[in-house]
Amino acid sequence: MRKNTFFLLSAALFFGGITLFSFKLFVLGLIPLSCLFLLYFLNKDYRSSVSLFIFFLLGLLIFQIGSAYMYKLSISQETKVLINRSFLLFILTSTIISLKISKQKIFLYSHLPNWNNQIIMPFHQIKVARFLLFGLIGSCIILLPALFQETSYIKSLFLFGILFALINATLEEVLWRGVMLSSLKRNVSTLYAVLITSVGFGLLHISIGIPVMLSILFSFGGLFYAIVVIKSKSIYPSIVFHMLINLGMVFNGWII
Repeated sequence: MRKNTFFLLSAALFFGGITLFSFKLFVLGLIPLSCLFLLYFLNKDYRSSVSLFIFFLLGLLIFQIGSAYMYKLSISQETKVLINRSFLLFILTSTIISLKISKQKIFLYSHLPNWNNQIIMPFHQIKVARFLLFGLIGSCIILLPALFQETSYIKSLFLFGILFALINATLEEVLWRGVMLSSLKRNVSTLYAVLITSVGFGLLHISIGIPVMLSILFSFGGLFYAIVVIKSKSIYPSIVFHMLINLGMVFNGWII
C-alpha cells in the first residue's frame, strides 16, 4: 500500500470514529478504532500518527461516557455545558499519552508571535501584527448582533460566556492546533496536517449536538485557526480569536 494511501485511509477511519462516537454509536465506533489498531501494526512509517488517532478516539469515548453521565445530574444547564467543555481534558490527556509512548516531543506553539516578522502570502508579504489585526477584526464581527441585545440579557450571560470562551477556546486550540497539528506535521505535509485537524475539529462539534452539515462548516473555522497558528508560529492569537467567536455564540443565544 502506497504511503499516502495508507495515511489517508487512517485519516478516514479517524473521521469515521469521531463521527460515530459523537453520535454515541459506541459499538459501531469500535470498528474504525479496531481498524486503526490493525494499521498501527501493518505500517511503521506512520505509526506515531496512527497512535495519535487511536488515543484521540479512546479519549473521545471517555469524553462521551462522562458527558452522558454528567447530563443526568440535577445541575444547571450552564454548569453542564462548562463541565462538558472541561471534559475535553480527557481527549487532550489521551493524545499527550500517545506522544509520550511514541517518545515524541510535545510542541504547542507556545511562543509569543514576533509582531515584526513578515508573512509570505500568495501575492504579497504582510507583517504578523497586521495579519493578526485583520483576524481580530474579523473575529469581532460575531459580537455585533450582541449590541442589539438587552443589557440585562448580556449581563446574565456575561460570567458564563467568559468561562465558556476561556475553557472551550483554550482546550480546543491546545488539542487541535497545539498537539494534533504540530504532531501530524512531523510525519506528513503541512497541507495534510491542516486539513485533517480542520475536518476533525469540525466533526467533533457533532458531539455537542450541532448538526452534521453545520459541524462540517465549522471545519473552515479550524482552517482559519490553523493558518493563524502556522503563520504567526504561536497558538495565542488563535485562542484569542476563538474566545471572541465563542463569546459571540453565547451572547447571540447559540449555546444555551
